[in-house]
Amino acid sequence: MKQVISTERIPIKLWLDEVEEGALAQARNLANLPFAFKHVALMPDAHVGYGMPIGGVLATKAVVVPNAVGVDIGCGMCAVKTSLQTLRPETIKKIMSGIRELVPLGFDHQKTRQDETLMPSTENLVEHGVVERQFIAALKQIGTLGGGNHFIEIQKGSDGHIWIMIHSGSRNIGYRVAAHYNKLAKKLNAMWHTSVDDKHDLAFLPIETQEAKNYMNEMQYCVDFAFANRKLMMDNIVSVFVQETGKDFKELDFVNIAHNYARWENHFDTNVIVHRKGATSARDGEIGIIPGSQGTKSYIVKGKGNPMGFMSCSHGAGRKMGRKQAIRELDLAAETANLDNQGIIHAIRNKRDLEEAPGAYKDIDMVMENQTDLVETVVELSPLAVIKG
Repeated sequence: MKQVISTERIPIKLWLDEVEEGALAQARNLANLPFAFKHVALMPDAHVGYGMPIGGVLATKAVVVPNAVGVDIGCGMCAVKTSLQTLRPETIKKIMSGIRELVPLGFDHQKTRQDETLMPSTENLVEHGVVERQFIAALKQIGTLGGGNHFIEIQKGSDGHIWIMIHSGSRNIGYRVAAHYNKLAKKLNAMWHTSVDDKHDLAFLPIETQEAKNYMNEMQYCVDFAFANRKLMMDNIVSVFVQETGKDFKELDFVNIAHNYARWENHFDTNVIVHRKGATSARDGEIGIIPGSQGTKSYIVKGKGNPMGFMSCSHGAGRKMGRKQAIRELDLAAETANLDNQGIIHAIRNKRDLEEAPGAYKDIDMVMENQTDLVETVVELSPLAVIKG
């Protein structure tokens, strides 16, 4: 931990030396919520989000805050260690072409509905709820990457193996669930005349209400859908590797972890709802993933179970520039030269792509240094090729 702010109702504990004013103002809003528990934790990749900082951890007593999870419910990472130890550039390019044929990117969906057995169970979900209404559409979204900062990356590990990594979320179904319940929470909070300022975008649902129970169930479905989405993509990507390398990948080390969700946990001998928005669970011995940008290392990590961070860690490097700012201020030639000089087959082709350039992100080495009390590094992963959404 780098610093503690003690001027609000509960402390704010930070794992970074400097935090942008907007993110700090949002953290202060969290710390002054009447149901916020113990302290607010800001991970070393923290930056301003919508209502709550991305890279923030909020524990609450008997209340769930949909906006403290965010719109891409279940967004997270998965990674596979292959038996390969080398890949030639020409083989990588063939693999990337094969991936693009099997995995729809950006706003693209599957051309046909996928098998319903790939979808999570809908048991215990509210009848006629958001998931039920979006289920058919989601059958064309499963196995697709999405846009923004989502990516597929081929990497070389410090363990000598080739790794495959995916960053993706719950697509439109997660957005629909998030938007529905945040709107509902805002409406109910206004009816209840709560003390939570509507302008802070932190409307809540008391956990004993049916609305909260429905949200928790539909949110968990989206977490499970996001995992199923990554799993199908990974299966398809591995099939391309098999085709292009002639290797059989029957047994693979598979790591999956989400970084946008809320769940019941016990901290400081109290059952609370922990909201992680752009933060990763890091319980003692738990294996996780912390990606860098497309020009820097990513990390397979092991949690240390630090109670001060609610047993959490960063979900990545974290942005230091907004998307429009990156497009406006970064130099296209310099960013592409940086990647080309490292021999990385990258996804920056034009000015608009600069929103996901390495220069738009914080220094991942500093981010990792700032959380040595939260996680330890197991494997360092260097990028070989990147496909962006």
